[in-house]
Amino acid sequence: MATSVCLLGASGSVGESTLKVLRAYPEEFRLHSFSVHSNLDKALSIQKEFSPEFICVSSETADKSVLGNKIGKTQILYGESALSEIVREPDVQIVITAIVGSVGLRPTIAAIVSGKRLGIANKETLVTSGPLINSLIAKHKTKVVPVDSEHNALFQLLESVNQNALEKIILTASGGSFRDMPIEQLASVTKEQALHHPTWSMGPKITVDSNGMINKGLEVIEAHFLFGVPYEKIGVVIHPQSIAHGIIELRDGASFVYASYPDMIFPIAHSLFHPEPVPKVLRSHPAKDWGKLEFREPDLKRYPGLGLAFAAGKAGGTGPCIFNAANEAAVELFLKDEIRFVEIPDYIRAALDEIPIDFPEALEEYEEVDRIARETVRNLKVRKAVSAC
Repeated sequence: MATSVCLLGASGSVGESTLKVLRAYPEEFRLHSFSVHSNLDKALSIQKEFSPEFICVSSETADKSVLGNKIGKTQILYGESALSEIVREPDVQIVITAIVGSVGLRPTIAAIVSGKRLGIANKETLVTSGPLINSLIAKHKTKVVPVDSEHNALFQLLESVNQNALEKIILTASGGSFRDMPIEQLASVTKEQALHHPTWSMGPKITVDSNGMINKGLEVIEAHFLFGVPYEKIGVVIHPQSIAHGIIELRDGASFVYASYPDMIFPIAHSLFHPEPVPKVLRSHPAKDWGKLEFREPDLKRYPGLGLAFAAGKAGGTGPCIFNAANEAAVELFLKDEIRFVEIPDYIRAALDEIPIDFPEALEEYEEVDRIARETVRNLKVRKAVSAC
């Protein structure tokens, strides 16, 4: 019998890649349910193809007359709370969390508590409240396989080595569209430029994050919680070709590298089939076709957000939560043309400076810090606007 999959965030780039994998293995997996935020046309298209049991439209302002409450056998649910509802359905066996942002926190917790296998692509969940999430994973003995290409690569590498031999884990990054732009020109980067990525096709928020390598900062924090590796043993290198997705360095000086064509179908298929191997070739990319592979250290003057991520992670407690929420709020201002691209790290730094670090135990406390950080960024924008008058 096919394994039932709940896909949160079906209209995004990871969601679309997940659907590709499900199409490739119709006998092994079936789409039990999925969510979109507000892309109702996409929801209708997926429903016609897969005929799932449930669709969740998470936007609180969605036009309910478009999909109604039922299409064939598919029930339509609305609102963010419905994300957790479809996750808890008894027939769901695997949950893929591909929602962008901290909205993925509660449905991820619902998956963990409900004993579902979790393929996690929502990095903000672990960043926002990593200690709480890890305690729940341990309590409920939840199987978690990372879906992000870098974390999935490291996951596979770490499974193959003796942990006592590990010296360091390395996340690779393309460096974004501005990796070779003179630093002085970054102040004039436009929204159109920031929404272009040289390797991956992603949503607006993630693309902006990637071009400032803030996305890699979030991945550093996520890697810390996923693998239990201290920040001093996590590194980042710029690798423009995006062929090597993860590197581990061993104590004897040797390194292992995971390499594949830059396509999300590889980590998604691995997360769905784990611990069994993926049974057929998804896309061949032999080493002779790789060409020249380059690696270099990121310049923190060019990517100040990356340095802030390390600082927030090392601060512990709510530091990563503040970092993530402030970034989301600042990126939102940038996408509305209210601040410049280079100001995003400034707003994050201001939030980290203004909000005291705490060490909460309850989810609601993390959510309150998240709210305060977003409000701090918005208030800072207002104060700057007033002082400029």
